[in-house]
Amino acid sequence: MLGSLFLAALLHFTSPVNYDITLAGNFGEPRPHHFHGGIDVKTGGVEGKAILSIADGYVSRVTVGLYGFGNAVYVQHPGGYTSVYCHLKRFSPQIAAAVKRWQYQHQSYSADVRLKATDCPVSEGQVIATSGNTGSSQAPHLHLEIHDTKTWNMLDPLDYLKDYVADKMPPQAHGFMACPVQGEGVFNGGSNKQNFGFSSHHLQREFYAWGKVGFALWANDYMEATYNHYGIRYTQLKVDGREVFWSDVSNIPVDMNRLVNSWGDYAHKLRSNVWYLKSFVEPGNYLPMLHADENRGIIDFNEERDYQVVYTIGDFANNTSEYSFTVRGRRQALPGQKSVNAMRLMRWDRTNYYNLPGMRLRIPTRQLPDNVELRPLMRRGTYSDVYRFYATSYPLFTGASVSLRCKQHVADPSKLYVVCHLGSPKYLGGVYKDGWVTATIRDLGVDYELAYDDQPPLVNMVSTGEQITIGMVDKHSGLRSYKAFIDDEFVLFEQVPKSQWVRCKLSETPVKKNGKMHRLKFIATDNQQNQRTFEALVKY
Repeated sequence: MLGSLFLAALLHFTSPVNYDITLAGNFGEPRPHHFHGGIDVKTGGVEGKAILSIADGYVSRVTVGLYGFGNAVYVQHPGGYTSVYCHLKRFSPQIAAAVKRWQYQHQSYSADVRLKATDCPVSEGQVIATSGNTGSSQAPHLHLEIHDTKTWNMLDPLDYLKDYVADKMPPQAHGFMACPVQGEGVFNGGSNKQNFGFSSHHLQREFYAWGKVGFALWANDYMEATYNHYGIRYTQLKVDGREVFWSDVSNIPVDMNRLVNSWGDYAHKLRSNVWYLKSFVEPGNYLPMLHADENRGIIDFNEERDYQVVYTIGDFANNTSEYSFTVRGRRQALPGQKSVNAMRLMRWDRTNYYNLPGMRLRIPTRQLPDNVELRPLMRRGTYSDVYRFYATSYPLFTGASVSLRCKQHVADPSKLYVVCHLGSPKYLGGVYKDGWVTATIRDLGVDYELAYDDQPPLVNMVSTGEQITIGMVDKHSGLRSYKAFIDDEFVLFEQVPKSQWVRCKLSETPVKKNGKMHRLKFIATDNQQNQRTFEALVKY
């Protein structure tokens, strides 16, 4: 970290906005399946505010409709950094022209434009866009990320913009969770997880334990300018003055995002919407920002005495808080290990295979936080049986493969695909071969089955005139792409935010206005390559 901060000192970073920064979210906040990869800068609840490049560099990439970012600009800087500005409303004229040129060349609204250093250089403080609410944004704001250009690791923007963010408030801990190791530890007489609130910084209540126990912490950071709460940057756990665990959320590899489900107590988060972050490291968790002693942060209460447990938490501005409690070692019987079905035991450190009639599951190594015993469920379905491998949601780090056998004749087997059920069915795709469809899954605790789609999307004209609006819907595998032509020449239809509509402003297309009728052809394609061609005459 010191090396990156030294390089940052050689390059001046400035604010991405021309007003005081207040945050709706900070870097590294734990969320289901990912860390928050940047900071969310408030824009006063409105769109259209100027967004500025935080340093000299050049626009290296512009995306439209990718990753939930909506409209996004990437600026590469000297010293090995790239800043990313997301959920934008409009690009600056030069960037917008490059995007539109790419969209027409590739006949696609969704865009991934790569630029050379000489194409679009920018200076510190230069306007590159206006703020918006595009993509998966729930309200207008700027999502700003900083990456290591070479590794693409996510870096904490507040390490580079700390001069523009006021923060003198220390983080606060709300509670801790005791997590006895199954069969090897007890806490307060029980072998299950228990959580306790922090009524003060130094709890007077005496706890007691025997054997191996880990702890987890519920805490948030705060800033005086807002009522928002944020993730914790730094956590340290000491027992009797000896450090057993520490974490510094400053540098996160993007391909390790889903390991947040192992660091946090994912099951508790689903039940209560509260993250308890573990102060120990599960054997399969390889997040580099987590550090523990030789016991992985697990404490062995094996002496009949008092153990002093102290948490220290801090933020990017070095505001810190300390919380402590005492645990008395009290000898008692341990519950012993529960028996497991060896055929259903999936190990975190090897590739696992599990088969049921009509189903094959393969879990590669390093996909599980720890060993887990599957709890399979199987019921009748339409094109295949329906399978679930665990009673509740159990996310994998990257993914496993499942193969399902089709149990009835279909007209076109290439139209079969795998779905999972998360409320409504979610398309997972898949490859058909010899009666089986194979797809990647990312959770052991949801239902999987085969579905079939040979029906094209529905397309309808919503409005015409100088602006043509078209609605699209696909109730099966889902929409994949669309394109449109007027008089056989491609025209760009842009997505209407937060809707199933797309819209074309004819004045911004190559079509010449002559007051005559023009032939519109609109082609919508779903995820199983079914196409609907909609044709109409429009006067312009």
